[in-house]
Amino acid sequence: MDRRLYFLLGDLLANGATGALVGLLAVLVFAPGTGGLVAMALGMLGGMVVATPLAFLFAPFFGAMEVMLPVMATGMTAGMVGAMAAVRHAVAPGEGAGLGAATGVATWLLICWLNARLTRRGPSRWTS
Repeated sequence: MDRRLYFLLGDLLANGATGALVGLLAVLVFAPGTGGLVAMALGMLGGMVVATPLAFLFAPFFGAMEVMLPVMATGMTAGMVGAMAAVRHAVAPGEGAGLGAATGVATWLLICWLNARLTRRGPSRWTS
């Protein structure tokens, strides 16, 4: 992952926007009382479908591989979280978008942390 500020902010924007859109769509599609497991699986699948064109949209500006993995992971997690929130109780569209954006930012931060951990220099407990 590129560590320059332009790319970091671009990845943050891409993941936040993807999460917001997927979260919004998830709370609009699912109603309280829907089966949780089915809603979560469909939310994940729908999140992947929505995230794919968004990843291609952001890729020319922020790098294809740097955007594709986090945006697809964000689509899946925001779809699952949004669907599960909508199944439990009625969620306002703005709240769903905010929940999706927060999920997108959290997913991006987790991926950044994992990338830093896997690419660090020096001895690793995994290689000894």
